[in-house]
Amino acid sequence: MARAVTTRRKAVITACAWAVGLTIFFPILWTLLTSFKTEAEAIADPPSLFFFQWTTENYGEVLQRSNYFRHFANSVIISVGSTLLGLLIAIPTAWSMAFVPAKRNKDILMWMLSTKMLPPVGVLIPIYLIFRDFGLLDTRTGLVIVMTLINLPIIIWMLFTYFKEIPGEILEAARMDGATLWAEILYVLTPMAVPGIASTLLLNIILAWNEAFWTLNLTASKAAPLTAFIASYSSPEGLFYAKLSAASAMAIAPILIMGWFSQKQLVRGLTFGAVK
Repeated sequence: MARAVTTRRKAVITACAWAVGLTIFFPILWTLLTSFKTEAEAIADPPSLFFFQWTTENYGEVLQRSNYFRHFANSVIISVGSTLLGLLIAIPTAWSMAFVPAKRNKDILMWMLSTKMLPPVGVLIPIYLIFRDFGLLDTRTGLVIVMTLINLPIIIWMLFTYFKEIPGEILEAARMDGATLWAEILYVLTPMAVPGIASTLLLNIILAWNEAFWTLNLTASKAAPLTAFIASYSSPEGLFYAKLSAASAMAIAPILIMGWFSQKQLVRGLTFGAVK
């Protein structure tokens, strides 16, 4: 029997949820507001939240100074490309771990996840030298490979969790009907796990889009994504907060819009299998 929830309890929970949400959103709001200020108003003390002289000159200067659309195209290619490549590798891997009994599956999964605990700077020099020797520095191909490798443990873990919720009897029935291994994965398993795969895809696009460490160290100009585009507004002369905020707003706007329109699918995928 469901436990009754009082109106007061609902109000408290709602207020707490709004407080947490606004706290998380406030840095984004502050960045957006600062992007419409002049440089003098951006560093004013005390700062003004809404009552200032609104201007769009920062966006004009950012577009005039930098090739925003080239950086945007690089971010799209790197984030989407690395995620799709990761899914091609992770789906068969997660299938084998979820449906092929083995004693060490959990140990292997934990080992994969442990690679995310290593500070990236610890492997920067060997990766940089490998990329230099193979001609992958400042290339989209190189960044797609790096993003795939650093996010692959998360992709496999998420897909393994979703695949474990699918009854094995369905796959056994497909085998009895003569389905080959790849037909089983492609035509039976994958369609049933679409919500989980979609949420994994969306989450890893966001992770790759926001990755800054590797993009700043392995690119110069040709393959630089939007994270490098933002960093270019930090100069020896100082920080131009208004222009930096405008560049940041232009960099996060596409991923915010994607997240807004795909939030239903993302939540559905993250709760996939939670209710029997």
